[in-house]
Amino acid sequence: MTEFWVSSGHHLTQRTEGGGLAVTDELILAYLARPELVPPDEACEAERAFHAALMADPRRPIPRSDLQKIADPDARENWEVMLAFRDRLLAARSVEAAYLALIRGGLQGVPGLFLNQLCHLILRNALDACDDPFVLRAAELFFRPQRVSLHEGAVLLADAEVIEAREGSAPLSPLVTMLGKEALSELDVLNEENAWTYWSRSDAFTVALNLASQKARDGLARAIESFVGHLLNAEVRVEPRDGLEDPDWRWFVGLDAEATRLGNALWNGEALDAAARERLLVVFALTFADPARVDPRVGDRPVYLLLAMNAQKSVTLKPHNLVVGLPLADRAA
Repeated sequence: MTEFWVSSGHHLTQRTEGGGLAVTDELILAYLARPELVPPDEACEAERAFHAALMADPRRPIPRSDLQKIADPDARENWEVMLAFRDRLLAARSVEAAYLALIRGGLQGVPGLFLNQLCHLILRNALDACDDPFVLRAAELFFRPQRVSLHEGAVLLADAEVIEAREGSAPLSPLVTMLGKEALSELDVLNEENAWTYWSRSDAFTVALNLASQKARDGLARAIESFVGHLLNAEVRVEPRDGLEDPDWRWFVGLDAEATRLGNALWNGEALDAAARERLLVVFALTFADPARVDPRVGDRPVYLLLAMNAQKSVTLKPHNLVVGLPLADRAA
């Protein structure tokens, strides 16, 4: 198997008997070593001692009195958030179980960065045997915001962080408009000819995806199937559709905030104007292999999944919408 997504930290974990990932000391240490948590030069001695103690024993119980010794109130707040997150990880039987508990608990106080990192790690586990670069590149949408460029029928998605690092260059083409001309030699649109290069570039996120292509849409469909199957133990089939023309659609899940807004408008019988239709990038139909797992209100009808870009031509997929939004008869699955 070819290695990919080393930055997920999967090498810092180990699999449980159930196929999930155990929360290890090494994983927690990786969080503690993040630049947001390493005390800066101007940090007080109490914060330095606090960080050093956790690096020596990442599971160490922390009395609130230790936190109160940190002089900087912003640093104290950061540590309160981190310790609450750590404690929820340690309380769970696996990374996957922790992620589900965080989502079903309402996500209060959980930074989006931490959720994205957990999702990255979970998908790395779920897709461990995947050998299709189109599936893996599409799966990056689950934990990496994307910027969109529309050009002659193509829907080009590129990593938002990569783009932002290179903005300011004069545009030469739709792709370079997104990335800046200095990135031209570093970023390619994934296709059959260059797919082999994905393996060496998977952690650089310098491969763009044309979501208008069948390979890309199928790749995202397979990524959704893997995510749902791994997290919710529900076998599903996901297929791209040309649009939402079903007169008897009973359930939908918006995969992002804009898609949820557009889906609600359609559900309420509103017609989408041309601009709104352009923002709706892809529609999927999801069906469950076991009808007994499905809410009776849906029955054997497909669940429609919508993905859209916002007015700023950005896509921020929210994978937790699948966890809370799919019509499972047993929501505790």
